[in-house]
Amino acid sequence: MIRAAREDDIGWILALSARHETETSPLDADKLRAMMAASWATHVFDDRGGYLIVFDETGAYDSVNFRWFCARYPTFLYVDRIVVSETARGEGRARRFYEDLIERARGAGFPLIACEVNLAPPNPGSDAFHAKLNFHEVGRAELDAGKAVRYLTRAID
Repeated sequence: MIRAAREDDIGWILALSARHETETSPLDADKLRAMMAASWATHVFDDRGGYLIVFDETGAYDSVNFRWFCARYPTFLYVDRIVVSETARGEGRARRFYEDLIERARGAGFPLIACEVNLAPPNPGSDAFHAKLNFHEVGRAELDAGKAVRYLTRAID
């Protein structure tokens, strides 16, 4: 079951995040709490099988990737993090997060969902996953420390 994250989820979210810093970025308790407070939604699976953090264009979030979308789109939802635990992989959890998000976005009147996927280091699994969900590249950026990303959007139909 997908539900809103709570304070008692912070420990396992941080542990899961630490195992996936290459795909996302480092996260500590203070930053996670600030992100949860500023997010449009922070959702988890009840069984600790994954988490999702989403901002709308008004979010108080100082991410270069988020700001890239803010400069180009007046209204959107930005998926900052979606992480599924190793033990829950292959069960369609990421797809379920996105399906739930798309329904909520549609109900709230958002026209699109935005995210980025790493080019360097490469993340071919995420590329393929987002392509199956009808995300399309709308830009690229080279970031610090040799990291590069593809910016993707998906229209809410």
